[in-house]
Amino acid sequence: MTFFENIISDVNDVLWSYILIIVLIGLGLWFTIRTGFVQFRYFPEMIRVLFDKRTISASGKRGTSAFQAFAISAASRVGTGNMAGVATAIAAGGPGAIFWMWLIALLGAASGFVESTLAQVYKVPEKNQYRGGPAYYMEKGLKNRKLAIAFAIIITITYGLIFNSVQANTISLAFAEEYQLNKWILAAVLFVFTAIVIFGGIKSIANVAQIIVPVMAILYIFVAIYILVINFTAIPDMISLIFANAFGIREIAGGGFGAAIMMGIKRGLFSNEAGMGSVPNAAATAEVTHPVKQGLIQAFGVFFDTILICSATGFVVITAGNYEGNGDLDGIQLTQDAFAFHIGDWASTFIAIAILLFAYSSILGNYYYGESNIAYIKNSKTILFFYRFAVLAMVVFGSVAAFGLVWSMADLAMAVMALINLYAITRLFKIANRLLQDYLKQRKAGKDPVFYRDTLEDQEGIEYWGRDQSAEKNK
Repeated sequence: MTFFENIISDVNDVLWSYILIIVLIGLGLWFTIRTGFVQFRYFPEMIRVLFDKRTISASGKRGTSAFQAFAISAASRVGTGNMAGVATAIAAGGPGAIFWMWLIALLGAASGFVESTLAQVYKVPEKNQYRGGPAYYMEKGLKNRKLAIAFAIIITITYGLIFNSVQANTISLAFAEEYQLNKWILAAVLFVFTAIVIFGGIKSIANVAQIIVPVMAILYIFVAIYILVINFTAIPDMISLIFANAFGIREIAGGGFGAAIMMGIKRGLFSNEAGMGSVPNAAATAEVTHPVKQGLIQAFGVFFDTILICSATGFVVITAGNYEGNGDLDGIQLTQDAFAFHIGDWASTFIAIAILLFAYSSILGNYYYGESNIAYIKNSKTILFFYRFAVLAMVVFGSVAAFGLVWSMADLAMAVMALINLYAITRLFKIANRLLQDYLKQRKAGKDPVFYRDTLEDQEGIEYWGRDQSAEKNK
């Protein structure tokens, strides 16, 4: 490793070994207990509100539906983390890493509930849409604009720049493995197509991706399930291996225990994003009658991402057995190799095309995360211009950079981002919990819950949710 990589690796070791593991699991457990195990007890309610179409806006429908907001966040989650991240976790931490991915998802769903509920509380109406997210609840809820700006900067760097290098790196590896294409050629192609969208404003590519990506995600899930069905008899042994590897004496003695925990938590967070502060940006856009509805939906999203999709990938990789002693393959290449092992060489092409669509759409989505947060800080065309070039530079960098470097950078960036957001939602937890109690009280009374801000004693910073909302006020 280079000197730069060594520094990042050392910092990550400290953050993930001594801080993040305690904070993520500790707060996830605390939120779970304080909310009365919301992510488990109210799972049926999550499904019910997923298709809720009611609104309290006097001006009629605005923003996105509850399901659309879920789909937006799911689209940003499904992709590199599920396909490349899971394989990387297993390769570095063994099958036991899957258990720790499950744990961080089960506990993290409570964190996801809190952050998305808060995003709804402090959302701001704008014409025919809403905007909001961590920066808004930090400024309006915590009354701390400096912290809000700090978060806006780190999410711009994390998603707009670093995560985009990860997406580009994954595309590059997938096609280099399958078609032996030169990485610089792939970098040039990604540069051009990304530049067309972010500079030219040509959104047809993005619109096509929004149609194709969900279809490809469904196909991916079905292919993974098919592989599990044809290997049904191996599933009990595989699950036994996951638990044995997660807690085995041999792994503890050999140092593999710590690797399983670290890789499971890192890749679990990268995939489901629970508590990291990204999903609330999508959650805030939803039109619902009560903030808790969107909190429940996004908690369900964590289960959908990790328990379903990540598990499917993990099972395919483990049953193929190609995660051990395969040092020539990185990330997505391990997944390609595993699928090809089970159903033939055509699967490698399928995975390459799927990751191209997933990762490219994520590049565009990540770019807009950054753009919207730059606008929150300062509406400057000059800053936006330089940001766009920085995005393109990171796409090129990611395409040709070493696999380990881009993932280490991503680990560092999301650690900082998560710590800032988790601090904020811990401080504001009482608001989210108060809303949960209000929601449950109304449900117990047989009502479909509706929230108004005068339910809370402290209404400062809440611009929406007034009883006197009118079409004129919401314009």
